[in-house]
Amino acid sequence: MFDNPEFLIPVLIISAIAIIIFLSIYFSKKNIILRKLSKFKSKRITQFRTDELTKVSGKVLQVKEPFVAPFSKRKCVAYIFEVKQKVSRGKSSHWKTLVKKEDIQDFFIEQKSELVMVKPSKETSNYQSYIVVDKKISSGAFNNPTPEFQKVLESFGVESENWLGFNKTLKYSERIIEIGETVTVGGVAKWKILKEPIEGHNYSKIAALESSAQQKLIITDHPEAIKPIDRNI
Repeated sequence: MFDNPEFLIPVLIISAIAIIIFLSIYFSKKNIILRKLSKFKSKRITQFRTDELTKVSGKVLQVKEPFVAPFSKRKCVAYIFEVKQKVSRGKSSHWKTLVKKEDIQDFFIEQKSELVMVKPSKETSNYQSYIVVDKKISSGAFNNPTPEFQKVLESFGVESENWLGFNKTLKYSERIIEIGETVTVGGVAKWKILKEPIEGHNYSKIAALESSAQQKLIITDHPEAIKPIDRNI
């Protein structure tokens, strides 16, 4: 059968498509992050051992004044906002990124009333993350932007209409790590002496997850990263 080009060509095409789909899934940002986290030891905070690669799941608490997401207006410690426009050329089209904003700040993870300090830095790129999409909204030829979406576009300096007065095909996505949300973080375990007391924390030292020259912090809010022992945090 495989000596016959009539059968061989379709088989090769189907195989190529299957390989492309597999590779796109395997090397997706989400799965890369989940595979990296699988190499860390899941520990309770009280079990942290200095300099051990450790991961922990818990609820996010703020260290300082949190960010506020432009569309959902929710308080968060990390965000990725994107506005894209569908651009057509002849018979083909693609999504062009008009705006992409990303930032992150220090935060605590709370687990069983214990705290872990996490200090990611966009400036030093000491972390890798995957944040689940929380909000999506779009507009187009027969879909006017909502007043809320219009305000977001204006805040980013994006025109919702073209020069002829027709709606542009636009979409907005919002990924955030919200205050109170459950996250999983992997890093190098440390114990830090507190120079000043932390409200609600009655100890003189605090656990921390840090990066190193060889290991970045790994951060995600994807539920697949949470181990069964941590699901009732």
